[in-house]
Amino acid sequence: MSTVLSVKKREAGHRSTLTQLRKGGAIPAVIYGYKLDSTPISISAKDFIKSIQKNGQNSVFSLELEGKKVNVVVSEIQQCSLKDEVNHVDFLAINMAEELETDVPIKLIGQSVGLSEGGILMQPNLELKVKVKPTALPESIDVDVSLLKIGESLTVADIRDRVPVEIISEDDYILVTIVAPVSVEETTDSVEEQE
Repeated sequence: MSTVLSVKKREAGHRSTLTQLRKGGAIPAVIYGYKLDSTPISISAKDFIKSIQKNGQNSVFSLELEGKKVNVVVSEIQQCSLKDEVNHVDFLAINMAEELETDVPIKLIGQSVGLSEGGILMQPNLELKVKVKPTALPESIDVDVSLLKIGESLTVADIRDRVPVEIISEDDYILVTIVAPVSVEETTDSVEEQE
């Protein structure tokens, strides 16, 4: 959180105004939350991207708005899928003394036994909802998959005691599973049955 990003108030606007902002190297954004009314702002695209690359998307950022510093987390980033550009950012102002609920990415580590036996790794959920103080917000939650065999899964219940933050997601929330590969014969059989 050492980086302070400067933001400017902007008029809540028409599409042409937002397009002009983007062409000028800024990102339209909004800040709301703790002790703040919803305020339309703009932020330098270059500074924002640099800060995300350095600190990660789950970091606490300090925004300077009209001489006042506000601690925020990124609530949502809207991107243009064609140009891979950030179109809009929602910042949530937070109280550093209070816990907040947020989604944290799941990072799989280790080489699964089941994969080396020919299994296929499936990760149905990419994030976990956690409750944590802003200063202890992790960039990701590491989940070790090295002991997983074909047909086995890991759920929140399996990792809840091993994670230093409070996980809000339910115990049966599946993080990763190793499924058996489908053989060519099985595929042919199922196609013949359908015919």
